[in-house]
Amino acid sequence: MAVVSWKEILLLSGLVVGCYWNSLSCGFVFDDVSAILDNKDLRPSTPIRNLFLNDFWGTPMAEERSHKSYRPLTVLTFRLNYLFSELSAASYHLLNVILHAVVCVLFLRVCRLFLDKTSSLVAALLFAVHPIHTEAVTGVVGRAELLSSIFLLAAFLAYTKSTGPDHSIVWPPIALTVVLVAAATLCKEQGITVVGVCCVYEIFVAQGFTLPMLVDTIWQVLQGKDGFPYAVLQTLLKLIVLVISTLLLVIIRVQVIQSQLPVFTRFDNPAAVSTTPTRQLTFNYLLPVNAWLLLNPSELCCDWTMGTIPLVESLVDLRNLATLVFYIFLGLLAYHSLRYRQSSAKTVIMALSLIVLPFIPASNLFFPVGFVVAERVLYVPSMGFCVLVAHGFKIISHKGQLKKISWLMIGVLLTTHTVKTFHRNWDWESEYTLFTSALKVNKNNAKLWNNVGHALENQNNYAKALRYFLQATRVQPDDIGAHMNVGRTYKNLNKSKEAEEAYLVAKSLMPQVIPGKKYATRVAPNHLNVYINLANLIRANDSRLEEADQLYRQAISMRPDFKQAYISRGELLLKMNKLTEARDAYLRALELDRTNADLWYNLAIVNIEMKDPSEALKNFNHALELNPRHKLALFNSALLMQESGEPKFWPEANRRFLTYVEEEPDDANGYFNLGMLAMDANENAAAERWMRKAIGLQAGFRSALFNLALLYSQSKREVDALPVLDELLHHHPEHIKGLILKGDILMNHKKDTRGAKACFERILRMDPTNVQGKHNLCVVYFEERDLPRAERCLEETLALAPNEEYVRRHLSIVRSKMAAMSAAGQPLSSANTEGVGDEKNERKSSTESVRGVGVDQSKSLDNSQSDKRTKGKSTKDIKDIEKKRAAALKRLEEIERFGWGVFLLLFFFPSLFPGKLP
Repeated sequence: MAVVSWKEILLLSGLVVGCYWNSLSCGFVFDDVSAILDNKDLRPSTPIRNLFLNDFWGTPMAEERSHKSYRPLTVLTFRLNYLFSELSAASYHLLNVILHAVVCVLFLRVCRLFLDKTSSLVAALLFAVHPIHTEAVTGVVGRAELLSSIFLLAAFLAYTKSTGPDHSIVWPPIALTVVLVAAATLCKEQGITVVGVCCVYEIFVAQGFTLPMLVDTIWQVLQGKDGFPYAVLQTLLKLIVLVISTLLLVIIRVQVIQSQLPVFTRFDNPAAVSTTPTRQLTFNYLLPVNAWLLLNPSELCCDWTMGTIPLVESLVDLRNLATLVFYIFLGLLAYHSLRYRQSSAKTVIMALSLIVLPFIPASNLFFPVGFVVAERVLYVPSMGFCVLVAHGFKIISHKGQLKKISWLMIGVLLTTHTVKTFHRNWDWESEYTLFTSALKVNKNNAKLWNNVGHALENQNNYAKALRYFLQATRVQPDDIGAHMNVGRTYKNLNKSKEAEEAYLVAKSLMPQVIPGKKYATRVAPNHLNVYINLANLIRANDSRLEEADQLYRQAISMRPDFKQAYISRGELLLKMNKLTEARDAYLRALELDRTNADLWYNLAIVNIEMKDPSEALKNFNHALELNPRHKLALFNSALLMQESGEPKFWPEANRRFLTYVEEEPDDANGYFNLGMLAMDANENAAAERWMRKAIGLQAGFRSALFNLALLYSQSKREVDALPVLDELLHHHPEHIKGLILKGDILMNHKKDTRGAKACFERILRMDPTNVQGKHNLCVVYFEERDLPRAERCLEETLALAPNEEYVRRHLSIVRSKMAAMSAAGQPLSSANTEGVGDEKNERKSSTESVRGVGVDQSKSLDNSQSDKRTKGKSTKDIKDIEKKRAAALKRLEEIERFGWGVFLLLFFFPSLFPGKLP
């Protein structure tokens, strides 16, 4: 056997790179989204063992909705990609190109077993550039074909070494073959078919049997005229080992899928649910369709489902002629290869085995699959096709007069295929380019119209997407998914009435529930989302909440393991304030999937509503164990720790907020709460930095501006607080606490009673019953030495808050002052400064018990009380007053922060709270 030279390896690798280098600029499209972007098994936080428990798409194999495609080794390579580059598509495409080059080199090595050096290289070159491979190479999920092919070819090469020079059995290669077959099967199911290829090789190539010889030998043995020759016994022994190993793999595979076939619908494969003879005629017609794609890959399409290929419903359908011609040609090739012993026959039989055997699992002839035609499954069969083409080239080139023509034809074929492959790669650049290119080939596939609509929907181009979705409903009027897409798009366009009508049409197309039968056996599980979508739409109307709940329960009755129905119903029940039922819904969903971080997170929200913060924190932590970067769990668990008031939680809360801002660097809320934590820890410089960051990201950030002003006020930087308060009041002129704080600073630090008075009067214009603003205005009157007006003001304040002792006490002080001044013959109201000498000290003494209003009492959340702050004559009194003032400011800060915490929950979960945002 001739080895593969380095020059040939470089030639093949260079050609592969030349054909596929532009695939590196392609993104994740079509099935890549489910297999890569939405597959949690790629994340390092997911245990490795999950790869061997879940299907190719990350769905547990035990679930009915699982696709039952078990390819853990392929998913493992995706996980390695994620480890090095996360979701950078270029690295995934690069590895696919490298793997394709490896397959080409291995294929050349296999070809050297049956072809001469030149024709085997021709076969490998044709395989390297064939356009039918673009789906397997440029589509990331096609890696399953690439990896399976590598192990398949390696297993076959290992098996060819299982016969020694003396025709004895060499067992290590056979053992290696079994291991490689298992690996190929763990990459993709069709890898197991290499066992059949090895059997064909052993019987018709290694042992040199023809079909007549084989039949004659078996007949002789059955008649007892002769025993098995020793060589035949050795062959039987090897084949028995292979077959038993294969059966074990099949048994294990069946156990993995729990003896259940995946659920497919007539939309995926219309012929699979058709009656006889339509089903048989159509499936047999698909064989020449696939053969034609290998012969003439000019019109390639990423999706051949639904109405792409009309059903063959009659024996007089002219397409049956194509089926007949295909079988005649295949029969002639098989007859030639099985009847004669020359090398040409051996080449043809090996080519046919590579075409036929790996294609059987996808042929629909023995069991239905989820597609009509799929170009990627022709990756291995194309190897046999390339061997046949190269063999034909060999025969023609040996005829002197046709040698130049044969070389010219091969040159043209390789060139055109290279160009076609290169241009076909651009179709896979994005979902929009992929599906629009498919529509050029086939306009009768509603799925393609839907997928172009999805691509436009992802670009927020809803109006244009709607046109494609509506066209899908015209192409396939009974396509439930298309009507669901129309409804969803109308909803995005804020056309609720039209959306509901579209959902009702989709719902009317659903089969009726048959008691005692599993709904999933008759309809695709994702079609059940019509109940979820319709319920989500109508529950926006508070008068239709029970109707929405009925839809959720209907979906659950159809499919008791419908996890999303429990999740959505839990949200609705929370909105309806049925907290216990909401908790039970989430607990039921967790029974179905305990590895879902979102479920633990939603349960934590229910715990918060049930006033159980410790249980909420525990469930937030569950969510973060499953997904350490779960943004909402990070944020809200940190917020819960922060609002607990327990300093022991602050370091962990700080760490979670820091992780959150790494994930969401443009969200001002994260920086704001970091600032609040820093204020709690008296880290004023850090608090100022975080607040400034939050304000820089969100101009007019109400709570950040107010708390920054509070920070400055607490730090005795009242002058710095004023411009912050001005900015706050510019964006939020109704911010009462901001006006109170500004008035306090103006009156007590800037000695600007006029400015303070304007602040408090502004509060009372907005809220005439605001006790704090009213009381502070009374203090201004006192500062202005208008005692009668201060008295009237305090009387009015006491009428508003008759239970507020401090107002009553201040009124008593003012009246005492008035009585003393009247007794001394002093005027009760003065606008000038005469006689201020002795009075000034006395006024200070009186003010000591009246001034200092500026902040809320901690026991009230409605701003109905004011804190009392005094200014004493002694150093001790001054220090005591400053402590009280700082404590009062702190209480005001806590009130503001509590309101903000509620706001954040409303902001993130508006569906859970029926009220308006603050």
